[in-house]
Amino acid sequence: MSKLGIIDYGAGNLASVQNSFRAIGVEGILVRTPQEMEGLTHLVLPGVGAFGDCAAALQKQGLAESICNWISEDNPFLGICIGYQILFESSDETPGAKGLGIFKGHVRRFSENGLKIPHMGWNVVTPHDTTHPIWTDMGDSPYFYYVHSYYPVPEATDIVAATSNYGDTYAAAIIKGRVVATQFHPEKSQVQGLRLLKNFLTL
Repeated sequence: MSKLGIIDYGAGNLASVQNSFRAIGVEGILVRTPQEMEGLTHLVLPGVGAFGDCAAALQKQGLAESICNWISEDNPFLGICIGYQILFESSDETPGAKGLGIFKGHVRRFSENGLKIPHMGWNVVTPHDTTHPIWTDMGDSPYFYYVHSYYPVPEATDIVAATSNYGDTYAAAIIKGRVVATQFHPEKSQVQGLRLLKNFLTL
């Protein structure tokens, strides 16, 4: 039986994430302290807000180190939007702020290219390996919902699990062991999003 924790750092899209997991029969508990991570089987870090604010809040609550330890032990982890970006070292959004640095790389702002920023709406996602369990029953080109102006550029290309394009082609998702992180919002992506959340719980 899965015991799901959802990190609450004061700015995440908590209600939508909780409701999405509830829709697939899982009641996630909110996690605000390291102690509340005890006994969990799966951990989600949702994302709304700015890179620097997220980093500061996780440090203040003592959760930054606990998240790093959780991921280093290859426990199932899902990062969403800012919860994906914060896994990297730094961001154009908040110069000087340090991310968790779990993965080497920088979070870059979209090039203007005549496109409206933020990138907001549905976009196709191209998985690199459709046989991976996270993409089960999604086909070759699932659509997901995005709201973002920034995206990570991982140094290690082998962790890139899917790409999307919005002027720039970028890493829409990464996978490393049982760590999954997405720039898109599964909790806003209807049927495909719920399927991805179900698939995450099998990891």
